[in-house]
Amino acid sequence: MVIAGKAVIVTGGAQGIGRGVVERFLAEGCRVLVADCDAEAGEAAASQLAGSGEGLFVRTDVAEETAVQAMVETAQSAFGAIDILVNNAGIMLRKPIAELSLAEWNRVLAVNLTGPFLCARHSAPALRRSRGAIINIASTRALMSEPDTESYSASKGGIVALTHALAISLGPEVRVNCISPGWIDVSSWQKKGIRRSAELTGADHAQHPAGRVGRVEDVAAMAVFLASGGSGFITGQNFVVDGGMTKKMIYE
Repeated sequence: MVIAGKAVIVTGGAQGIGRGVVERFLAEGCRVLVADCDAEAGEAAASQLAGSGEGLFVRTDVAEETAVQAMVETAQSAFGAIDILVNNAGIMLRKPIAELSLAEWNRVLAVNLTGPFLCARHSAPALRRSRGAIINIASTRALMSEPDTESYSASKGGIVALTHALAISLGPEVRVNCISPGWIDVSSWQKKGIRRSAELTGADHAQHPAGRVGRVEDVAAMAVFLASGGSGFITGQNFVVDGGMTKKMIYE
């Protein structure tokens, strides 16, 4: 699964799952552009990338087309190519539907669903030239829900559908796949201002058929596989990384 030297964009890459994906691609010898709208987290990422000499940070709101276009142009200018796009940026707003405003609904869909569309649209010419890959980060909430998550669940369901649509439209030059994480402990991957130690119980781990809560590294490993030649015959698919929870029947 050699991907050393590949040029990678990771949106929402300054903290959480995105930060872990960035770290893994850097460890694999890739050059990485981190696109994120969070200034505090972005500054920390910028310092790390400057130290490694293998990447850069671009402050980007993926819901704004001009910002996405500028970010993609920066990646092409800096790296000379785009080989891998990881659409990870996302926000969650949990509110009862009666209290969820149209503006709030639209903002979640703009970041979580329109953002990946815009990034794919503007990166597609470069990805076609490099015969690259797009990896979208959805969620098990595309398949199952908790109360008061309509905007988030709808956006992630849209990501799964967008994935197979892009795979058909951009193939065979570009492969497009999706990862749907379940419960992933991101506590140690957050920006300094909110970083904390996880307070996970034995019950938290035991309820998973795999025996533990997920780690950021679990998602990053899948992203690297889907970016590599080892997944060359895989496109349009959604890979659920959830320790088996979506396959577990629960009766009260």
